[in-house]
Amino acid sequence: MALNVAKKLIKDHLVSGKMEKGEEIGLKVDQTLTQDATGTMVMLELEAMGLDYAKTEASAQYVDHNLIQVDSKNPDDHLFLESAAKKFGLYYSRPGNGVSHPVHMQRLAKPGKTLLGSDSHTCANGCMGMLAMGAGGIDVAMAITGEPIYIKMPEIFGVKLTGELPDWVSAKDVIFELLRRYDVKGGVGKIIEYYGPGLDNLSAMDRHVIANMGAELGATATVFPSDQEVKRFLKQQNRVDDWIELVADKDATYDKNDEINLSELEPLIAKPSSPGNVVPVREIAGTPIYQSYIGSSANPGYRDFAIAAETVKDKTIASGMSFDINPTSRQMLTSLVENFHIASLLQSGARLHQAGCNGCIGMGQAPASGRNSLRTTPRNFPGRSGTKEDSVYLSSPETAAASALTGKITDPRDLNMPYPKVKEPTKVNAKDDLLDQPLSHEEAKKVDLVKGPNIVSIPAMDKLPDELEIPVLLKVGDNISTDEILAGGARVLPYRSNLPEISKFTYEAVDPTYVKRAMDTKEKGGHAIVGGYNYGQGSSREHAALAPRYLGLRAVLVKDYARIHWQNLVNFGILPLTFVNEKDYDELDAGEVIKLTNLKDTFMKENKLTATLANQNKEIELAYSLSDRQKEIILQGGLINWIAEKNKASK
Repeated sequence: MALNVAKKLIKDHLVSGKMEKGEEIGLKVDQTLTQDATGTMVMLELEAMGLDYAKTEASAQYVDHNLIQVDSKNPDDHLFLESAAKKFGLYYSRPGNGVSHPVHMQRLAKPGKTLLGSDSHTCANGCMGMLAMGAGGIDVAMAITGEPIYIKMPEIFGVKLTGELPDWVSAKDVIFELLRRYDVKGGVGKIIEYYGPGLDNLSAMDRHVIANMGAELGATATVFPSDQEVKRFLKQQNRVDDWIELVADKDATYDKNDEINLSELEPLIAKPSSPGNVVPVREIAGTPIYQSYIGSSANPGYRDFAIAAETVKDKTIASGMSFDINPTSRQMLTSLVENFHIASLLQSGARLHQAGCNGCIGMGQAPASGRNSLRTTPRNFPGRSGTKEDSVYLSSPETAAASALTGKITDPRDLNMPYPKVKEPTKVNAKDDLLDQPLSHEEAKKVDLVKGPNIVSIPAMDKLPDELEIPVLLKVGDNISTDEILAGGARVLPYRSNLPEISKFTYEAVDPTYVKRAMDTKEKGGHAIVGGYNYGQGSSREHAALAPRYLGLRAVLVKDYARIHWQNLVNFGILPLTFVNEKDYDELDAGEVIKLTNLKDTFMKENKLTATLANQNKEIELAYSLSDRQKEIILQGGLINWIAEKNKASK
């Protein structure tokens, strides 16, 4: 049977289940990736599980999010992560080495392998012929201990690329085109696989740009073949021995198909406040901006910065403009310095920041209130920039550089200048001196974890009771993101290892009274939340499930879920329910009391529950699509309890 690349990767790593749409499958995990906003919790989970040494081929802990050191919290956590990496046999990427996704691509990614990361943009490494997926931290912790990752067998969505990108159009416009066609739910339940002659004109880092924002489509993963371009990239990294060819069979088919003629694309832009709100740049050209920002894991490559540098070379940015340059890896930054591109950016008036996630996650570079910000980042959810009432547009580096010069959103084709031709250097500074190698097993045994005062162990979670009678504390609409459930940024993320403290920020942007009201219900059996479509889109941060659970959340009732957040709810023992009749959403308001009975018996046997609405004296049907394994996890109160019970049974 002819197979596409995605199915070849799945088949090679399948340890349980059948490759049939919607079936739960277990996949062997070769590599893992954690970053510091989620990694501290992963390391605490590994400690709780009693891990001796990582069972994966390669696991890496990156420090790229929480780089601002205004007090001791972040540097203390960096020391903890460094000690945990040594103790558990992980690579450790020090602060300043760069964003996890491009650094992993440069130094550790291997064609034909699986990668699981506690960051939703882990999918970026699908550019290397890998099956790379984001997941909640505890799923990654399980993978580090040698356990499979369980997902529902996705559809494979084949996107054929033809033609060649015109001048002033780049890889960012390719993924914008797909978002324009399908919006932020278009990839849910799917792996997107790119193929066709158009690939010959896209570099490995161009493919990274496209794969990265597969997360914004809601896709399980994005896959590219491992071809001669991937081989060229690995040769540049002095890792050509890691290359294997991995391409689709000649007669391979896909469950869904589309085609993009690269030659027909034009500069595109996503308007506030969704990556799916895409229009041509010329449609909104002239809109004034205060900030133009280039960088992040969505545009991390050498050419992304070099093309901007050549555009602004010997020119000066517009008056009042903040032109922020967010380098994404030390290797890339070194190459830009050697080729004088940083000098060109600085002489134009740009502000250079340290290599890391920075403004993408609201860690600095927040825009002024009441002003428009133009960014090459992957997301523009409300408040994500660090400014509560923000107005963020997303674009390519070409559009961002052109707009920095004019002070307003500008189609770069209207600059009336030749398109800069930029070539990647054939040799790069491919050193690993800020990527600490794992200790040997024997050396790791001698390491003690270094815990600062802000690191607090995860509190015990109780099992699911046989009966729930809980109020609906909050009702929200469609496309609620994990940023809205629990924000990132410099104010919140320093408490990522302190659940009691970070939970105080839960849902504050939506309802500042939620935390106090939730705490009032915690000892009385908990509460429920009601939501619309695509609940929990965006970041993979498990705190968006863990913090509400700590505050007493027992059930979420929505029209449908984003994949990673749905799994995170399961992992922490929260019932992820959907309306059988979506009209019930309209009639179910905050203040209603939901009663569920005989849970322990019916939950394992059925895929539906009948809930009584006490105030309306009526019943509604709620569904759940869970495997028996997931049902057991919820009954036990979460994955940590489930593992503990398994360990008891094996003794």
